[in-house]
Order: sequence, then structure tokens, then C-alpha cells
Amino acid sequence: MIVVVFRSRLRDDLDPGPLEPLGARMAELAATMPGFVSYKDYSAPDGENVTVVEFASEPELLAWRNHPEHVAAQERGRREFFAQYRIQTCRVEREYRFDGKVRTAA
Repeated sequence: MIVVVFRSRLRDDLDPGPLEPLGARMAELAATMPGFVSYKDYSAPDGENVTVVEFASEPELLAWRNHPEHVAAQERGRREFFAQYRIQTCRVEREYRFDGKVRTAA
């Protein structure tokens, strides 16, 4: 599994109105891509936003990264919304789960 962590800070002069539907559309689009696992957004009290996206494999992630609508959204984000961002792409080496009763390793 491949995990992308997208950390961003919004511009101070940003009108957040247009960003919300764009983010919702990107989550919707990602969910239609082969190999999609999950897409979640978080906001920290210090103003940092974090999006975590999981795909089953790197080729499937690259298909998402290079999707024309996603590329256009990335360009728009740099132009209109983000003061800064950082993207980390990580390969899952181990995974552990706890379901309230039993811990399992995958």
C-alpha cells in the first residue's frame, strides 16, 4: 500500500468558499480510481491541513496523481489557495490493527 500525506497551509487572503467543493470533488474523483483505498482530511488547531490518501499500489497512485482533473486542481491550488504545502509519499512496511478485542498484524 502507498500512503500520500499532503500537508498544507492556506493563504491568509483566501476566500475558502471555492476550496471546499474542489476538495470534495477531488475526494469523489479519487474514490473512482482503480486501487483507491481511502481519502481523509484533517485540520489542526495551528492552521495546518492534512489530507491522507491511500492507494493499493504505486502505479495506481501515479494514475491518480496524473489524472487531468487532479492536475488542474493542483495547479489551481498553487495559484489560488495554498501559501505552502508538502507532499510525502510513503510505502507501508507494516500494519497493525486493533478491533477492540484482538490485535492483528498484516
